[in-house]
Amino acid sequence: MNRKLFFLLLFLLPAKLFATDFSGVKGLIERRVPWLKNNVEFVELKNSGKEGFTLQTKSNKLVIEASGSSAAATGLNWYLKYYCNRSMSHMGDNLAPVSPLPKVTSKVSIAASAQYRYALNYCTYNYTMSFYDWNDWQRELDWMALNGVNLMLIANGEEAVWQNVLRKFGHTEQEITEFITGPAYNAWWLMGNIEGWGGPMPQSQIDGRKALVKNMISRMRSLGIEPVMPAFFGMVPHNFDKKIKAHIANQGTWGAFIRPSILDPTDPEFNRVAGVFYDETKKLYGADIKFFSGDPFHEGGLIEGVDLGKAGLNIQRAMQQNFPGSTWVLQGWQDNPKKALLAETDKSLLLIQELFGENTNNWETRKAYEGTPFIWCTVTNFGERPGLNGKLQRFANEVNRASTGEFASYMKGVGIMPEGINNNPVAYEMLLELGWHKEQVNASEWLNTYVVARYGKYNKNVADAWQLFLQTIYSDPGYQEGPPESVLCARPNIEIKSTSSWGKLKKGYDLAKFEQAVKLFAEAGNQFKNSETYKIDLINFGRQVLANRADTVFAKMVQAYKVRDLSAFNTTANEFLQLHDITNNLLNAHKYFRLTTYQKQAVRSGNTVEEKKNNLHNAMMLITYWGENNRNEDNLHEYAYKEWAGMMLTYYKKRWELYFDYLRRKMGGKEPTAPDYFGWERAWATQNEVIANAPKAYPSTDEAIKRIFR
Repeated sequence: MNRKLFFLLLFLLPAKLFATDFSGVKGLIERRVPWLKNNVEFVELKNSGKEGFTLQTKSNKLVIEASGSSAAATGLNWYLKYYCNRSMSHMGDNLAPVSPLPKVTSKVSIAASAQYRYALNYCTYNYTMSFYDWNDWQRELDWMALNGVNLMLIANGEEAVWQNVLRKFGHTEQEITEFITGPAYNAWWLMGNIEGWGGPMPQSQIDGRKALVKNMISRMRSLGIEPVMPAFFGMVPHNFDKKIKAHIANQGTWGAFIRPSILDPTDPEFNRVAGVFYDETKKLYGADIKFFSGDPFHEGGLIEGVDLGKAGLNIQRAMQQNFPGSTWVLQGWQDNPKKALLAETDKSLLLIQELFGENTNNWETRKAYEGTPFIWCTVTNFGERPGLNGKLQRFANEVNRASTGEFASYMKGVGIMPEGINNNPVAYEMLLELGWHKEQVNASEWLNTYVVARYGKYNKNVADAWQLFLQTIYSDPGYQEGPPESVLCARPNIEIKSTSSWGKLKKGYDLAKFEQAVKLFAEAGNQFKNSETYKIDLINFGRQVLANRADTVFAKMVQAYKVRDLSAFNTTANEFLQLHDITNNLLNAHKYFRLTTYQKQAVRSGNTVEEKKNNLHNAMMLITYWGENNRNEDNLHEYAYKEWAGMMLTYYKKRWELYFDYLRRKMGGKEPTAPDYFGWERAWATQNEVIANAPKAYPSTDEAIKRIFR
């Protein structure tokens, strides 16, 4: 009997060991929708042959059959969205309890159309996530899981890896400190653009970020999300040639910043350094990493003297030697990855991100990147600059076209790669859901269900407004890098075409139709007094109305100046400044749009006085002048500008006041010295490395909106 029992247990053990564990998704329910905790049952979907889930109510419980944790979380979200009218986003949640729970009377079966549903850009880790603590990351990862993400970049916590690597190659602690950036700049460090800026990073913070990433990986695995970790592609400190004898390709500068160098991947020393890098990665973050990201010679890197074909082969070979079977993930951006770099690689172990799919079709012109697996992605936002943007129908059309056309066998999924993600939730939600639709999606029809789930109930004004939004802000006006910008936040000048160096002011949609939509949306206010998502969106739409009006006022002011009409100039200049006041008042109606909210986050994420101080320093630099201290290379100011209450008055309005006073003196026949914005901006950032005092009272959303339309 004992022998029979032993063999029976031995037979059953593998099934138990390898059965799908849904504990991560159950934990998500407890954190986000605890009212569902005792009303959902998860069952492994067996013998399906593909990733997917089913939904059906049985014995008054929702039964979710799923092929794995990612599908289970997506199934949960499907029920919340399409049955409970509930949703979670980066701009507010609508997750209040629903009673009675809707029943799914007939089984619903959904299969994934995308093998990979990818998320995050290196830049997202700074424009949005520089100061995320574990609570922030728990929320972020829950959102990722609900939206079906099963592959996500991790671009923090590398400081500890590099610290250990460089120690083994004889670097002093000071040299290591000078290589590692501050907490708001690690994205451009890991992409090989800059060194050291925003530092030094205290050892306590390096240790804290290491622990945070370990927690992230553990939680991601429980939710069915594979981490994509930084690869070793040759990036080394610019003075690494003093530590080893090898061919090290100097990479010059990125703007005014000295770039890290590239250890030639064809040099014999490359494998040795790569081995140390991957060994330290294993020690800290585990040996079961399956995806690595890294783009050598990114954005202007110098390739002279490097055999690109052999370089690509050796980068991949080192990766495979240390993590067999892993996939190298590269950005499809401009001419990256270069054809020669891919020529000698095993392309079955590559994955290219069509990074800028809302504008480009490199996947098509390069014939699936010369026959390489790829995913279709959107950036949507640069620098997390404010603005409404997202080519929704293009998303659906291009994903479908790539999935059904000549290169369909190489099309492996979809991805969101925003430089900042606290904006345009509709764009990210729609694109990720496309990974679960086989047929082409009609954006207009899809929006009808999105809107009800976002606000909790149907309202005709809101529904009609969103159809107008689809025709305006969420249309396809042609090529544009992120949303159109606000002249209110531009560095003052008479001739302004953009607020940031690579953006544009021109709005490619019908401004009157958009304002009509916002009025329609606002008329529903009495029906959504307790809706956080409605209030946040109303403020954001109102903010855009004011930014659009500013273009007209600015044009009148410029014309008045050119004809030297001082009276008209003063009238329009004052009207322009009043738009700052009205905007500031509107933004103050919700904490989401206040500078102090993000200052507090930067301080809260620091564990020591030193960390808190440097975090705030990093935060204020990033959103104003960014970092260059060279007047001849001052191109990054306003790249990450923010329309936040607090900044509108003390930074943007004040800067325009300085300029208008300067213009008035010129109109009066004087020869005044032009304002020194380069110095003024840096002084402002330093002076505001403290959290501002809160006003005595904040306006209500209704009051602030009425001030716009009265």
